[in-house]
Amino acid sequence: MASDNTVTLVGNITDDPELRFTPSGAPVANFTVAVNRRFRTQEGQWEDKLDGFFRCSCWRDMAENVAESLSKGSRVVVVGRLQQRSWEDGDGNRRSTIEIQVDEVGPSLRWANATVVKSNRSGPGGNTSANAGGSTGGGNEWGAPASVGGPPQDEGGF
Repeated sequence: MASDNTVTLVGNITDDPELRFTPSGAPVANFTVAVNRRFRTQEGQWEDKLDGFFRCSCWRDMAENVAESLSKGSRVVVVGRLQQRSWEDGDGNRRSTIEIQVDEVGPSLRWANATVVKSNRSGPGGNTSANAGGSTGGGNEWGAPASVGGPPQDEGGF
């Protein structure tokens, strides 16, 4: 039986996404999403309750698009996978956290509107093409990138 740890979040970005680059040059953007739950009280009033803060990471083109397009307060829809990351802190203690490796992210249009501008994608050899009907070179027959989320194979998480 295959396991599936896909999660979907709808919430607000708590600070501007942080764009960094790994030693090999792969872009990674990190941001935190605050998720609230809205419910009606026994008195019939609407009340918001904070469900939590979730750290999200996205890689490559998506990282650069997120850093350019989203900012603190943006209401977003995030789809991704839970991933545990471990490290040793400065005192030699083992630490661990669970993050969301983002597969898809975009603005929530429930209380906003947006204009979408399709980005040109770089193909192998540095070709930049909007791909008006052919193969992207690095993707599959449907035009989707071969790998959209998660760190490059030679990189660990941040």
